[in-house]
Amino acid sequence: MISKGITFILIATFAFAIMNTLVKDLDNLPPMQVVFFRALGTFILVFPYMLFKRISVVGNNPKILFLRALVGVISLSTFFIALQRIPLGPAISIRYLGPIFGAVLAYFYLKEKINGLQWLSFAIAFSGVIVLKGFDIRIDLLSFILVLISALFVGMVFPLVRYLGTREHFLTIINYFMVVAIITSLFFAKNWTMPLKQNWLSVISIGVLGLIGQVFMTRAFQTEETSVLAPFKYMELVYALIIGFLFFGETYHWIPFSGIILIIIGMILNVYAKKNKKVNIVK
Repeated sequence: MISKGITFILIATFAFAIMNTLVKDLDNLPPMQVVFFRALGTFILVFPYMLFKRISVVGNNPKILFLRALVGVISLSTFFIALQRIPLGPAISIRYLGPIFGAVLAYFYLKEKINGLQWLSFAIAFSGVIVLKGFDIRIDLLSFILVLISALFVGMVFPLVRYLGTREHFLTIINYFMVVAIITSLFFAKNWTMPLKQNWLSVISIGVLGLIGQVFMTRAFQTEETSVLAPFKYMELVYALIIGFLFFGETYHWIPFSGIILIIIGMILNVYAKKNKKVNIVK
């Protein structure tokens, strides 16, 4: 029988995959306008609930909350820009390097150890990125750099969330993220355009789906061990490959596709390596 945690993460990854599809489909809107609608939709749903439940809006660590929000907004914005330029599969695959950047940052700044198997997993994942970029001509240099920046800032999010996790309500963290995203995106308002009539359902849905993904992802990691859930996180890529093929006609030559597979293998190996490291520490 599938556990609650696995069920939650499957729902979360599906919600994120559909949200990313809608973002890509909204390529007639400037990316920062899409960021605004993504954040506004979630804010409208979260903020009144926080007031009703008397959940702290300011939080106990406003500076760290703001930093986490800003880092997340940069990651989301660069990802949305790239997502409108390149196929779903490569964009999501390269962004999966986020945990690697997070581990390396933790190694240098938090003095967390990285074992040999983890370094090997990093090398495999990065080799996949090189293969993907080198053989998929649809990935231009600017988009590639944008996705790498997105992954880097995703990596920065992990230690910040780890710090805030036991100190702040998860909705406080989410709400900060949405408020900063709304304010940041407004600086680009002069380039915005009015969404077409057929766009409004997508515009509304990205905020709702983003919230569903965040809530179910949080609930998943609250009810199940990370080592169990992590491989299922990559279902988002499976969904993206299927959706990309069905709705955008995205296909892959076997060489760039092997790059995607290498990234997945590297990231799953990293999860296994971290699990082994914890076991050895206990022993």
